[in-house]
Amino acid sequence: MTTLADPAIAPRRKGSTDFIQKIALGIAILLFALALLAPWIVPFGPLDQSLLSRLRPPLGFERFATGHYAGTDELGRDVLSRSLYGMRLTLALAFAGALIGLLIGGTLGLVAGLRRGWVEDGIMALVDMQIAIPFTLVALLILSLLGSNLTVLVLVLGIAGWEQYARIVRAEVRRLSSLPFIEAAWTAGAGPVYIACRHVLPNLISPLVVQFTLALSNIVILESTLSFLGLGVQPPQPSLGSMVGLGRDYMPTAPWIVLVPAALIVALTFSVQIMGDWLRDRADVRLRDR
Repeated sequence: MTTLADPAIAPRRKGSTDFIQKIALGIAILLFALALLAPWIVPFGPLDQSLLSRLRPPLGFERFATGHYAGTDELGRDVLSRSLYGMRLTLALAFAGALIGLLIGGTLGLVAGLRRGWVEDGIMALVDMQIAIPFTLVALLILSLLGSNLTVLVLVLGIAGWEQYARIVRAEVRRLSSLPFIEAAWTAGAGPVYIACRHVLPNLISPLVVQFTLALSNIVILESTLSFLGLGVQPPQPSLGSMVGLGRDYMPTAPWIVLVPAALIVALTFSVQIMGDWLRDRADVRLRDR
C-alpha cells in the first residue's frame, strides 16, 4: 500500500506539477507577446466599425465575415482586435497598479520593520484596516466619487494590495534585524537608511518578486470587475472587463462577444498565478527541496 509520502510516487507528482507550470509559463509568454505586439498583428483597428458586418460569428460558422476570425460585435468591430488591445490595456493597468502597491507597501513595511514603537503600530493598524474592509467596495466608492478616468483607476488599483507588501517586508526586516551582520552594522554606527539600502533591500528582492507576480493576477481580476460594472475603462476604449460587460446583453445571440475576452481573462490570471506559485516555490528553500 502506498501513501502520499511514498517516494515511488513523488517523482510522478513533481513531474505532473512541472508540466502544468511549463504549460502556464508558455501561455503567459504567448499572452504577453500578443499584448505587446497587438498593434502589428491585429487585422483591424480596435475602434473600426462596420455596421454591415455587425454580429458576425467567428471562423467556421455561417455568415462568417472575411478577416474577422473571432467574429464581430454589435457595432461591427473586430472582437479579436479589441480583445488583444483590451488585454494590452488591462496588463498595462495591472503592471502600473502592482508597481504602485509595491512602492507604497514596500516603503511602509520597511519603515515599520526598522522603526519600532508607535510608528510600527500605526502602520500595522492601517494594514489591518485595509484587510478588514472589502476593497472592491472601497474601489467602487472612490471611482463613484472621483470619476472613472484612467488616472484615478491606476491609483485605485495601486492601493488594492499594498498591505500584502507591507506585511511581507515588515516580517522579513524583523527577521533580518536579528541576524548578526545587521546587529554588527547597528553597532558600527550605521544609520537606518544605509542598513536598509545595503543590507535589507537585497534580501527582499525574492519575496517581493513573488508577491508582485501574485498581485498582478489579482489586479487583473479587480480591473476586469470594475470595468465590467462600468466604473473602470470607459467605452469606446476596450479592456477585457468592459468588453464582457458590454457584450453580456448579446449572450443569447452572439456569445463570442463575451467568450473571447472572458477566456483571455481566465488564461491570463491562471498562467500568472501558476507562475507566482512557481516563483514562491523556487524562492523558498524548504519548498524547493521537496
